[in-house]
Amino acid sequence: MTHKVTDINGITGEQVVRDMNADELAQLELDKASATARAIEQAARTAAREALLTKLGITAEEARMLLS
Repeated sequence: MTHKVTDINGITGEQVVRDMNADELAQLELDKASATARAIEQAARTAAREALLTKLGITAEEARMLLS
């Protein structure tokens, strides 16, 4: 699959649609991997938080009230 980039000249408004170059494709892959890692990390934090609340036998709202 080819990924496209739109370059826009801010002065003339000219738009050029082109294929991504090797550096842009490499950065895209790094960005995708980073986003996936962040999503997995967030899911793990959420699961840990839920497990702790269950262990304590309180709701998220009750925890917020205790910590405020």
